Amino acid sequence: MTAVLPRTIRAVDTARLVRLGEEAARLGFSQRLPADWLRKHAAAEAVHHLFPAMEHRLGHRPELSPQWRCELLLMVRTGEEVLGLLDVLPAAFQELPETLDATAKSAIAARMKRALAVREWLEQER
Repeated sequence: MTAVLPRTIRAVDTARLVRLGEEAARLGFSQRLPADWLRKHAAAEAVHHLFPAMEHRLGHRPELSPQWRCELLLMVRTGEEVLGLLDVLPAAFQELPETLDATAKSAIAARMKRALAVREWLEQER
């Protein structure tokens, strides 16, 4: 039995985010930012946010199914917030503590809708 996709946002620090990115790379997940990219661009002392947007199943890799495809609101070193995607195992997401109240989650969700995609932000940085 798999966990139900939660409709919540979790906060994650940069070190934990990098570890999640490394796990996604090691497991061959398709939606992730390279850990080296995260180390270079993520604000070191920032708090980032993950929202499970959909459940992703791999018929050819049932041992890694399901994955939760999360929207990632990432604070970059310039102080801007950009939106990316990160596939995580349900257990990895559930290990993240629930620290945000409803008001904070609503504000973060609104910022996610306005944020530039990582690709768009990178184009502007050139």
